[in-house]
Amino acid sequence: MENSENPQIVKTSEWLITYLIASIPLVGIVMLFVWAFGSSTNPSKSNWAKASLIWIAIITVIYFIFGAALVASMM
Repeated sequence: MENSENPQIVKTSEWLITYLIASIPLVGIVMLFVWAFGSSTNPSKSNWAKASLIWIAIITVIYFIFGAALVASMM
């Protein structure tokens, strides 16, 4: 069996800082892209950032659909 290098576990304190940074408007979005596609990011954090970006995209599309339906119903 091959001895592969396991990534470090992301500590709770690092997750708290990550959530704090991700909650800052605009900076959070930029950091999600950096964490998602950066080569030096822990794989756990990278996967979390990718999943967060996917959820942001889904929610944005839903908001636009409901917004368009609301505007259409007013006309």
